[in-house]
Amino acid sequence: MTRTSSADRSLVRAAMNAPYLERQEEHQLAELWKEKQDQEALNTLVSAHMRLVIAIAARFRNFGLPMGDMIQEGHVGLLEAAARFEPEREVRFSTYATWWIRASIQDYILRNWSVVRGGTSSAQKALFFNLRRLRARLSKGGESMNDTAVYQQIASAIGVSVSDVEVMDSRLSAPDTSLNAPIAEAEGSGTSERQDFLVCTKPLQDEVIPEDIDRERRSNCLTEALDVLNERELQIVRERRLSEDGATLESLGAKLGISKERVRQIESRALEKLRTHLVTHHPEAGSFV
Repeated sequence: MTRTSSADRSLVRAAMNAPYLERQEEHQLAELWKEKQDQEALNTLVSAHMRLVIAIAARFRNFGLPMGDMIQEGHVGLLEAAARFEPEREVRFSTYATWWIRASIQDYILRNWSVVRGGTSSAQKALFFNLRRLRARLSKGGESMNDTAVYQQIASAIGVSVSDVEVMDSRLSAPDTSLNAPIAEAEGSGTSERQDFLVCTKPLQDEVIPEDIDRERRSNCLTEALDVLNERELQIVRERRLSEDGATLESLGAKLGISKERVRQIESRALEKLRTHLVTHHPEAGSFV
């Protein structure tokens, strides 16, 4: 028996030996803690409900995480419930605490079950914790269904897309695998790691860097060339050629108070001025405009 399992057993025994609280006694303890911050009242209230924490944590044992850790997380949720509980609402503390305990344990599972973060939304969280149960229920129905039909029913029940169900099912069906895990190769060739077989589709650095340098050079040349334009020409070129949503001749004409034909003429003249400047001062950049 390990030291950890021994500590867990002691915790469970202490929880099971704690006395049950009557409704009135529970109410009085909650009031003492809320109004006077009576630490002894809090300890009694929490100790009496640790069996509830253990029972809720046991429901999640199939996720493969240490039971002791889940109980500790549930204890955190129990303390949070005690801090937020309002005795005047005439609700049993155990009913209120159940939600905080479950939420705390589920959050711990989502953080630690996989290195890949999952359950970031309420729907994804519901999918994570209910997928196996729903799939088991469908399989017990006696009706033979393929995976697609199962995924569709689960997606409809939880309110997520079929693709989300497929991805979550694949994640739950196998544990995380390290990229540094060794893979045996042919006899005599030794072993390699999984990451050795990952192929990067991005361009090589010797291809990316020259493109970045050329892009920056073209940008500098164009910025310099724009100085030869007057204010109206610069406005038309910027709005027609240098914006993501190029303005139309009609809209620019209405904005400047001239006809669209006049806008076209000014634009044509401005582009010619830019081309002339670039060819004269930067021959390699003459094809920009």
